[in-house]
Amino acid sequence: MATGGRTMRFLMTGGAGYVGSACLRWLLKQGHEAYAFDDLSEGNAAAVPPDRLIQGSIHDRGAIEAALRDQRIDSVMHFAAVASVPDSIADPDTYWQVNLMGTKNVLDAMRACGVRTLLFSSTAATYSFDNPMPLTEASKLEPQVPYGTTKLAAERLIADYARAYDMGYTFLRYFNASGADPDGEFGEDRRSESHLIPLVLYAATGRRDEIKIFGGDWETRDGTCVRDYVHTDDLAQAHQLAAESLEPGMGRVFNVGNGQGTTVLEVVRGCEEVVGRPIPHQIVEPRPGDPGILIASPARLREELGWVPRFENIRDIVATAWEWSNRYPHGYESKHGD
Repeated sequence: MATGGRTMRFLMTGGAGYVGSACLRWLLKQGHEAYAFDDLSEGNAAAVPPDRLIQGSIHDRGAIEAALRDQRIDSVMHFAAVASVPDSIADPDTYWQVNLMGTKNVLDAMRACGVRTLLFSSTAATYSFDNPMPLTEASKLEPQVPYGTTKLAAERLIADYARAYDMGYTFLRYFNASGADPDGEFGEDRRSESHLIPLVLYAATGRRDEIKIFGGDWETRDGTCVRDYVHTDDLAQAHQLAAESLEPGMGRVFNVGNGQGTTVLEVVRGCEEVVGRPIPHQIVEPRPGDPGILIASPARLREELGWVPRFENIRDIVATAWEWSNRYPHGYESKHGD
């Protein structure tokens, strides 16, 4: 049953996506009611129970309002976004349309329906990468790519609405979401994959020839970039804790990361340990705009909400991703053939 005995009803925009669907499944297991609102441009219908999927676009305010009213929603979790750094540089218009104007549509629908609390899926890309590490919620906000700029603009829009219209919000700034459901039934499956762990596992299984490591002479312990990997179950727990304690009038920000960095080569070695064989890789030139080190401080999340991550070791995170990859080598397309 839901914590405290109170069952809440959530609408989750982008709820058929990788993180959104993991949070939806988690909330259902905790005794809450949750519905995905997703246009399936990136999400996977098979990632959520059929009776929990409402197909619609965040550009359609009327459809959002209908979902809020029909499902008697108490609170919204807003995951729907476009989230590729290179794509945002090449096509900022789409990023402003989806990440900012889509968020405004969600807020306007909430106002119209009297829904007054929102959890917003934000990102470490809102911070300046010149900050000392680890990043805290007080670190300087100075996004350096359009993706981060549009997410920070959406945060500020949400805060303005909350102040004016007596709403409550929590921003959860993710670091590197990773892993798969521990039961091996659901995992990471994008139409265009860009995340490191699945790409390394693709190289392990022959779905790609090798993994490219961008830069080998960073000022880190092995010369490759350092990132903070957080398992989707641990992200989902953070959403639950934040949602259950959120009230109108509140405005909160939490970093969601493990607080420890793992280099790209350490991820590759962890994958090799789990898979049991070498994985082909080569070091190439660094990408423009990539920071050498990006690590969260999750102290506020731990202290204020009592968040305790279960997956703190990269090998344990990789093991869940490998179980999913082994069981469904072609992702959700494989599940359709069960």
